[in-house]
Amino acid sequence: MNNHQKLKRSATGIDLVRLLASEGSRIFTTEQAREWAPQVGLKDDYLVEALYHLRRDRWIVQLRRGLYALTAEVPGVAPIHEFEIAMALVQPAAVSHWSAMHFHGLTQQVPRRVYVLTTTDVSMPRKRTAGRSDGGDGFPAGGATFTFVGVDATRFFGTRQVWIGEARVTMTDPERTLIDGLSKPQFCGDFAEVLQAFQVRLDDLDLDRIIDYAVRLDGATARRLGWVLEHLGLESPHLERLRSVPVMGYRTLDPTGERQGPCDGRWMIQVNLPGRIAT
Repeated sequence: MNNHQKLKRSATGIDLVRLLASEGSRIFTTEQAREWAPQVGLKDDYLVEALYHLRRDRWIVQLRRGLYALTAEVPGVAPIHEFEIAMALVQPAAVSHWSAMHFHGLTQQVPRRVYVLTTTDVSMPRKRTAGRSDGGDGFPAGGATFTFVGVDATRFFGTRQVWIGEARVTMTDPERTLIDGLSKPQFCGDFAEVLQAFQVRLDDLDLDRIIDYAVRLDGATARRLGWVLEHLGLESPHLERLRSVPVMGYRTLDPTGERQGPCDGRWMIQVNLPGRIAT
C-alpha cells in the first residue's frame, strides 16, 4: 500500500469518528462502528485496522473489548465523564457506594475509583490491575478505575437518573447509598465514614424510604439501621418496624470488623466500634 492509500484510509477513519460524534455516539461498540462505516466509505475488511489506527492516534480509547470512547481530540467532543463510562461497561449499572456518597455531598473524601452497583447475572469486566500500587482490585478504563459490586437482581433498586455534564447516568439515591454503606462499608471508605454520612443526611433523610430499603434487603441491615438512627437521636415509632425484622443471633455493627465489643440486646447488635458502648 502506497502513502496516498494510507492517508486516504486514515482520513476515512477520522471521518467515521466525526460521524459518530455528530450522531451523539460518544461511546460505541465495534458493531455500531460497522453499521456507520459504509456512510464514510469505510470497507468492512478495514474496520478493525481503522480502529487500531484511531486508538494509536488518540482519536478513540478502548474501554473494554469491542467498546470504545471518543476523545477530546475529536472536534466538538467534550471529555467523557467516568460515570458515563460506568454506564457503558455493564448494564444494569448505577454509580454507588463511595462515589454516590461524594456526589450527594455525604462525604468530603474523594474516592480514587468509581464504584458501580450491578447485578451478578451480567458479565462484569474482569479485574486486570493485579500487582499495581493502587490496590490491584479494579478495572481500568478511560483513565479511571472501576470497582463493580454485584447484587441479586431483586436487590437492584433505589436508583435515580441524574445529569453529569452531557450524560444522563443512573445513581443510587441518598437513602440507598447509606444502606449500602451499612452492608459494605469497605466500598465507602470505612464504617466511620458511613456513620459520618448518616449525620450529614439525618435532617433531610426520607425515613420511610430508607426503612423500606433496609427491610427489603435483609435483617442484619435493618438492625444496623435501627441502631444507627436511634443512637443519632432519632425518635420515631417507625423504628419498631426495623426491630421487628427477624435476625438469627447478634450481628456486628461494622460487618468488616472483628466480632468483639458490647452487645445491644434491643437491636441484637454487637457494637464492634472502638470506644463505643451500647446503651
